[in-house]
Order: sequence, then structure tokens, then C-alpha cells
Amino acid sequence: MTAAGTAGSTQDEVRRHNVSTLLRYVHVHGPTSRAELTTVMQLNRSTIGALTADLSQAGLVREQVPARSAGSGAGRPSLVVCPRPERVYVFAYDIGVDYLIAARVGLGGSILDRRELHRLRGDYALEDVTAHLARFTAEMLGRAEPGSVCVGVGVAIAALVRESDGQVRYAPNLGWVDEPLGTTLAEMLGLHGMRAKIAVANDADLGALAENVRGAASGSTDAVYLTGEVGVGAGIIVGGKPLRGAGGYGGEIGHTVVNPAGRLCRCGARGCWETEIGEKAILDAAGHPDGPRSTVSAVVAAAAGGDPRALAAMRHVGEWLAIGVGNVVNIFNPEVVIFGGLLRDVFPAVEQQLRTTLATTGLAAPREQVRLVTPGLGPDSTLVGAAELAFEPLLFDPVDLTRSLRA
Repeated sequence: MTAAGTAGSTQDEVRRHNVSTLLRYVHVHGPTSRAELTTVMQLNRSTIGALTADLSQAGLVREQVPARSAGSGAGRPSLVVCPRPERVYVFAYDIGVDYLIAARVGLGGSILDRRELHRLRGDYALEDVTAHLARFTAEMLGRAEPGSVCVGVGVAIAALVRESDGQVRYAPNLGWVDEPLGTTLAEMLGLHGMRAKIAVANDADLGALAENVRGAASGSTDAVYLTGEVGVGAGIIVGGKPLRGAGGYGGEIGHTVVNPAGRLCRCGARGCWETEIGEKAILDAAGHPDGPRSTVSAVVAAAAGGDPRALAAMRHVGEWLAIGVGNVVNIFNPEVVIFGGLLRDVFPAVEQQLRTTLATTGLAAPREQVRLVTPGLGPDSTLVGAAELAFEPLLFDPVDLTRSLRA
């Protein structure tokens, strides 16, 4: 990553770009010496010093003298630039079918505080969900350091989301159609005196974002993050940028039809991919009634123990998973496919079958390049993605945004 201005950029625009680039690097990579920053940004030491001074004055970073190590030279060591998570943070929410997670996440990505609610599945009203999140937020705000500032709010949800205002167009597993999540949550929070904006996005898109920034797809320009809960979705990174479609509704890969003679899907079509690899398909194949999310893990464990019906369920899932992943590999030619959500639990049990079957469902050239992995961030990919979404306005224009929030 290097800092640069485009042709015709003014001096002020170049400086803003460089401040943004430096803060983004420290946010992702953590404490970084000035010497390293001069190398990765290809700027001189005095410019790096001026940029860090701007960020320090805004309260976003601090500089410290590194501890001397044995064998270090006698010269003055390069100062280390550190993000200030205790002073600058966002709120991140992950809305699932049977859980709610809220976290206060500091600059640099550290989770400072966290609240979770797990409950039975049902069509919970929007106001019920936002009331719980508002309660969690008030509790976490009460523990925040005096003088600290919230710079954004990010929300992950398994739904079609209108990016402009956070309107949930369709969340079948929550029973929501055209629900104003963004505006309702803003009203419920009252933003507690904050001027931070609320951003809502699809959970798979945010899982892909997080894994690309901090997880298994770090350094990759082309990646697909698959999330499987009740349904199946995908977050897609192409050429280093998210592929979301004209209205932001792209990535609904669980609704690609793979078996026209298959089951009826919640979307109204028959034979969607998620009807063959989703939670209900796994439980039905294993002879389990619908139950809590831990039930799928129980099926995987039973298969590992040699249970015939659980083994048959894993073979069924492995076959259909390979068919869909073959399509993903052929269409997007990703460097990495990440199996998140419940697929994270299933993947180890079907990995060998998946790789074997992929030899016939994926074209040789793209198949040879792809890595199949579980999330580097474990179960928190979507939550971390919500935090990264919330941090984006700050990282784009650090000094001016911080100044306006503190005004």
C-alpha cells in the first residue's frame, strides 16, 4: 500500500489522502514504527511526522518510544504509531435468527465490550430487536472512557438491505419485509448524543469484508465468503472491491437453483442451493427435528462417531456443497473460498469429499488456484465486518470527521 495523489489533486486533497492511508494502515496492522510507515507509504520521514501529528492532535493515535531490544543500535529508535481504541470506537451489531450480538469495538479492531442474547427462533418484531440493542448500547456506553467518542454504528443482518437508508427489503428467516431497520435503530438509540451514522448491510457481505481486511482472505483481491445459517448467502470480493450489484442485493447465492426437482424454498422457487445444504437439509437428512443451532454440530459429531444416518447426511451435504462451490469457482475464479456460519462446522467433515467432487464440478484452471478454508476470525466475521463498515467514514476522512463529532 502506498500513498499517492491523483493527477490534478490539490495539496489539501493529497494530504487528506495520505492521512487516511496512514490511519487505515495502523488500524489494520496495529502499532507501526514511523520507519515502516515511510517504507510502505513511500513518503519521507518529515511528511510521516506531520501526518502522525495531525492524527495525534485529533486523538486518533499516540506515539511511543519502543522498548529497546538486545542488540539494537545506539541511535534514536523510530517512534511507534499506535491506534487509540480506548478513545475512538464504534458499535457493531450482528442480528441473527436466534441471537443478537452487540459490541463496542475500538480503533484498531479490538473488542472492548460485548453483549449477547440467545433465544428461541421466531418472527420477532423490529421494535423488539432494536430495543434489546438499545439496552446493550446504553450498558456499554456507561462503561466507555470519559471523553471517548463513537464514530459510527454498523449492523450485520441476513437480509436484502437497501444501502442508502438501511431498509431491510426481505429477511425471510426473521419474517421481515420492508422494515426500516436503520431509521428505527437510530430513533431507538437516540444515538445517545452521538452524531455517528448508522450503516446496515448483509451479513455475508460484511463477513467477506472482515475476512479480507483481517482474516483468511487478507491480501487476496478475489474471495468468496459463504455463510450458512438457516439459509445460505455469499459475500464476494472481486479485484479488491465488494461485488454488491446495482441495488446492493447481490450475493444471494443460496437462491441459485441447483435441483429443479428439489424442495420448495422460502423464496418461492424450487431446488435452491440452500434447500440442499442449509440447516434444515442437514437436520432432515440426519433424522433430527428442527432445533437450536447446536444441533448441526451434534450431527457433525455423530458422523465423526460413525453414526450411519449422520454420515449419510454429511455425504448429502458434501455432494451438493461441491456442486455449488464448483459454480462459484467457475464464475468468480476466487483465490479463496471461506466457509462461515454453520458451514464452518460442516466443512471439516466434508472437506475431503468436497475437494474430490470439485475435481469434476470445477474447471481445472480456476480450481487449481483456489484455497478452501474456514474463517480466520472464527464465528465473529460478520460482527467484525459490521465494525469495519462503521469505521469506514472515519478512515476515509479522519481529521475532519473527528473534529465534527467533537464539536
